[in-house]
Amino acid sequence: MKVAGFTFIRNAVRYDYPVVESITSLLPLVDELIVCVGDSSDDTLGLIENIGSPKIKIIHSVWDDSLREGGKILAVETNKALAAVANDADWCFYLQGDEVLHEVDYDAIRNGMLRYKDDLKVEGLLFNYRHFYGSYQYVGNSRKWYRHEIRIVRNNIGVYSYKDAQGFRIDNRKLNVKSINAFIYHYGWVKNPNQQTEKQKNFHKLWHSDETVKSMVQADEYDYNAIDSLALFDGVHPPVMKNRIAKMDWDFQFDVSKVKTKLKYRILNFLEKVTGHRFFEYKNYRKI
Repeated sequence: MKVAGFTFIRNAVRYDYPVVESITSLLPLVDELIVCVGDSSDDTLGLIENIGSPKIKIIHSVWDDSLREGGKILAVETNKALAAVANDADWCFYLQGDEVLHEVDYDAIRNGMLRYKDDLKVEGLLFNYRHFYGSYQYVGNSRKWYRHEIRIVRNNIGVYSYKDAQGFRIDNRKLNVKSINAFIYHYGWVKNPNQQTEKQKNFHKLWHSDETVKSMVQADEYDYNAIDSLALFDGVHPPVMKNRIAKMDWDFQFDVSKVKTKLKYRILNFLEKVTGHRFFEYKNYRKI
């Protein structure tokens, strides 16, 4: 079984993406790792080169900053990385620059890829998610956070990145997938409030005009308290995150007993608690 990783990144230093941790966590599971490095205003290229793994294959990209509809450019860059994967790879393993794997899940991931390698009905593998918010001790637990997403896809079957690169499609249809018991640790909402504001300004440019972005993001520091609900994280972070967590230079405290969700979501949350089923959940895949 041959596995190829693929990802894209731009301005990782400026916006403090944990891309080194992300790539480092993926390397043990892949035979090669395609990193599509965009034209950056910082030394993102040097950051990736300094990882120093022979598995890493860097390709260079110039972003089309005119693509401001629905985050389309993110899918474009994802597809550039996917297109560079070798034809003889069985699986293509995708991580975004703020997503990290935990080594405790490596066996489950490998076993999943082996189990479904020759089952051609299975077009992708579905992961669970932990979305960290504000600091490394809180996770999002409301309906605004997606609980699952595809991060491994079968090679050479016409898979492409969809919309803003959250999921994948084949011929404009959802992929047929199997779930595996493994997590993606998502850290995109954990960084110094000043850097989070700058990241949001840049990120909104992928959807909106400069004037709209200016009206949307006005504060110098991002207000992490503007969140509906969080839960305390009682687990262990991936080991590759140890140094980054130790360097945390801001304080964020949240009263997890306070829930600010709208009434309709409280009702839906109650129904989920009673039945164990999440009603009206958007699923970017088809489980088989």
